[in-house]
Amino acid sequence: MASLDLARLPRVDRVVARPELTDAKERLGARVVTRLVREALDRARTRVLRGEGEPQGIPDEARVATEAAGAAGDLLGGRARRVVNATGIVLHTNLGRAPLPAAAVRALAETAGGYVSLEIDLATGRRGRRAGFAEDALVELTGAPHALVVNNGAAAILLLLTAVAAGKKVLVSRGELVEIGGGFRVPEVMERSGARLVEVGSTNRTRAADYARALDAHPDVAAILRVHQANFRQVGFVERPKVEELAELAERRGVWLLEDQGSGSLDDVADLGLEEEPRPAASLAAGVHAVTFSTDKLLGGPQGGVIAGVEELVQPCRRDPLARALRLGRLPLVALEATLEVWLARGASGIPALARARATRRSLAARAEHWRLALEAAGIESEVVATTAELGGGAQPGRPILSSGLRIPHPNPDDVASLLRGCDPAVLVRVEAGAVLLDALTIAEEEEAELVVALLAVLVAPDLSRDALPEGREFPTGEGGG
Repeated sequence: MASLDLARLPRVDRVVARPELTDAKERLGARVVTRLVREALDRARTRVLRGEGEPQGIPDEARVATEAAGAAGDLLGGRARRVVNATGIVLHTNLGRAPLPAAAVRALAETAGGYVSLEIDLATGRRGRRAGFAEDALVELTGAPHALVVNNGAAAILLLLTAVAAGKKVLVSRGELVEIGGGFRVPEVMERSGARLVEVGSTNRTRAADYARALDAHPDVAAILRVHQANFRQVGFVERPKVEELAELAERRGVWLLEDQGSGSLDDVADLGLEEEPRPAASLAAGVHAVTFSTDKLLGGPQGGVIAGVEELVQPCRRDPLARALRLGRLPLVALEATLEVWLARGASGIPALARARATRRSLAARAEHWRLALEAAGIESEVVATTAELGGGAQPGRPILSSGLRIPHPNPDDVASLLRGCDPAVLVRVEAGAVLLDALTIAEEEEAELVVALLAVLVAPDLSRDALPEGREFPTGEGGG
């Protein structure tokens, strides 16, 4: 009986030719789609041999094609896609952190499809210095004597410790032995570098005297490492020595003072109503010998990391064999150089992440009101509300940014959020207290039309999208739809 049922299974070539798989073949190619069809048929064959049967009987060509199309969709779903960020988290790690300045986007568009003068001196035609402009700009912006760029912030501290402290002891406060996103812990990074960790002080209180005692007990210490606490905050009965105290101690004892700053703040964020973030220029001026930081957080560029400091520390990093494995790729380098050029010319005002964080609650509420009117025209209830956003990316944990957004009550808000993630572009929202919440702080003005189209597509019907926009508000044209 099973053999008769197996004979009724559709042929691979006929399923592959089905219209349900046309789009999948265009995007993935016939070979991949054929494999997905074979796998769907194998699953059906296994069910028949086990005698499990199916409610609709032996699957026909259409059902197998539909199953294979679903598998193709799952495969394509693993690609990074453009997202409208309505979460209110400016530096959202899962969404690529900082949006790039327009100049960086243009630089990528102009160079990505061809060749670029990555390591050639166009004046002489000879091999040139990789990342020369980026590193010179970082010297200018941080006041460091030398700078080196690598492919991310964790790589920067790993390379620095490897080059200057491998096999040697490094002092770190117990209150700074943090774990960052993805489960990476400071002690584990140090172990991988070859440096030997010496814990100092207590979890909540560490003083300069604790470092001094550790130096007395361990005369072979190479460096003191000061670590930005990033995604957590200690309050209450806490103490941490000022950087100037550690700089004086390090100078007196003849050890290096290193600082991993994480967020890479080149500007004061106090005007955002937030606490001061550590800045490379300030730490270096205070006596730190080398700082490391990310380029995709408060610096506002692509993923990358920086080591900035004295020649005696940066040059060994540059010569270390690990530096080549951790070097910045050409596309991130192009984007970083354009971002740093913006910093030199315009400062923080040209950086989208910082510009968004400086938006007023009133201006954000006015934008959200336009979305409310668009939904109201389609019969959808919503309200403009005050919200709290955050910087994210390990900067200013627990410190809110005053913002505004749109609240859409719905009996199944999680389902709405799921459908919005399936739009093109995907829309990522918050779900709070039985409603979908869209924070205006992280939504660019040029994304508003696509946002409204997606909302109407999910909450009403696709054919109501642009016709439902209220008069007097002309949203920019976007290519995405629901």
